[in-house]
Amino acid sequence: MLRRRLGVLFTAVLLTPAFVLFFVSSPDLSGEQALVQRVAEMRERLHHAEMLNQQRLQDVMVLSQKFNTILQPILQKNGTGYGQQLSKETRMLLSNLSRSSAPDLHLPSIYSYLPHLLRSPESTSPAFKLSRGRHSVSLVLGVPTVRREVQSYLMTTLANLITSMTPQEMKECLIVVFVAEWDIDYVHQLASQIERKFPEHLESGLLEVISPPESFYPDMNNLRQTLGDPMERVRWRTKQNLDFAFLMMYAQPKGTFYVQLEDDIQTKKGYIATMKKFALQKTAEKKNWFVLDFCQLGFIGKMFKCVELPYLVQFFIMFYNDKPVDWLLDYLTQTKICNLDKDTKHCKKAKENVWIHYKPSLFQHIGTHSSLKGKVQKLKDKQFGKIQLFFPHNNPRASVETMIKPYKTYTLQRAYRGESYFWGLLPQQGDKLLFNFDPPVSLKGFLFRSGNVEHPSDRLYNTTVEVLPVQPLSRLPHNIRTKLKVTNDSYLIIGEFDDMGVAEGSVQEGLGVVRSLRLSVHEESDNWAILSEIHILTPDSR
Repeated sequence: MLRRRLGVLFTAVLLTPAFVLFFVSSPDLSGEQALVQRVAEMRERLHHAEMLNQQRLQDVMVLSQKFNTILQPILQKNGTGYGQQLSKETRMLLSNLSRSSAPDLHLPSIYSYLPHLLRSPESTSPAFKLSRGRHSVSLVLGVPTVRREVQSYLMTTLANLITSMTPQEMKECLIVVFVAEWDIDYVHQLASQIERKFPEHLESGLLEVISPPESFYPDMNNLRQTLGDPMERVRWRTKQNLDFAFLMMYAQPKGTFYVQLEDDIQTKKGYIATMKKFALQKTAEKKNWFVLDFCQLGFIGKMFKCVELPYLVQFFIMFYNDKPVDWLLDYLTQTKICNLDKDTKHCKKAKENVWIHYKPSLFQHIGTHSSLKGKVQKLKDKQFGKIQLFFPHNNPRASVETMIKPYKTYTLQRAYRGESYFWGLLPQQGDKLLFNFDPPVSLKGFLFRSGNVEHPSDRLYNTTVEVLPVQPLSRLPHNIRTKLKVTNDSYLIIGEFDDMGVAEGSVQEGLGVVRSLRLSVHEESDNWAILSEIHILTPDSR
């Protein structure tokens, strides 16, 4: 019924005079392509609406079966209690309803494979959820994350995913951050960090943060040892399989397409438009695709239709203890496509029709330290190209110096000239990075960005931005002298690095010409420090 009604509406839109005129007479090929893409998008949305309708029907069936279970003791012919208080007509009506809804088959469900869920009603709901309830989007991006012992790449990944979208794309996408940890204090801590860094995107609904309950998972100390792996690795990949299943079940009703990502990746500008266009193009070509692959590594950048996520979820839940998640995806595709009476070459060709690769890759893996303790992951997607590790600018002429020892050729001088980035060894309390302007300059603003995508934890923490005006402090305007803190050697503090390792701000008028600018470190660091962007703005800057 739903499909028929939507089909009638769809046909009515297509047959409007303006629509027909555009389709027939437009000489613009790109306009015709846009029309084909739009039709393909409407077709995928129709499939998604059908899926949601089927899910509601399933809910009605389950409720009917539960209602039947409740009615049985009431309708016992010789029973006592509420059944005897009902009229004969009411008992007959309920009896007919009970008989008509009684199932003859026992249907398998998630409880068939994870029976421990029956003991905890809350096990299939997030333990933590920070959401504005966005739904009916084009793309849902799933970003699972776990606590990492060495360094976290999550904030860098989220910033890159968001800044690589257009404002319109931000309205039609949903990023679900799945914190796959059971320590609720850590979950709250990470959610607070995301709130501080991306408040507007949480408020708009672009970003959501959820975490699973521990009760969703089986006893992780009672797993079968498989593939000859040590138990620590078996537990790690088992949990990852169930993490992905939970995340996919949560994401399924929220959009048309789902893209599986990781928390240590980088992407390219326009990646959303590219993925959407490619998916709709394959739909318009009537390609019966199952996976669109936008990265050659692991499970990164794999796109699925939300209506087909149940296939993956069911497979992951059935074999969560047996194989890694990327192997399961490959075996599922092989089971769907390959014939046992055909050779490997035939199977590979058949898989290429449903598992379609996009080149060049849209995502690159940047993490080095895996979430599995002790595992170092150095794989890179060679089709992605180079990642930008620093951002050059034309800065005013200055001599630079620092007490922090540089690593190899990553000197402060080269970073200031925009030739590379500065990489210093273990900043100590009292260390300075000094920029002496020749001649002195008027400052309009500043931007210092520490860390980069490959080493996001190599940041400057508890570090202030300070300037030394040419004029004596006594001659500066009263509002500047009272508002800004002054160091013992007459520098004015005009900014500081935030918890993301960025210092950015404007300089008040009236400060006059500045002789020097410096970064002062106030606390010993456990990490090295990278300055990947140095931008000192003057009135002449562009």
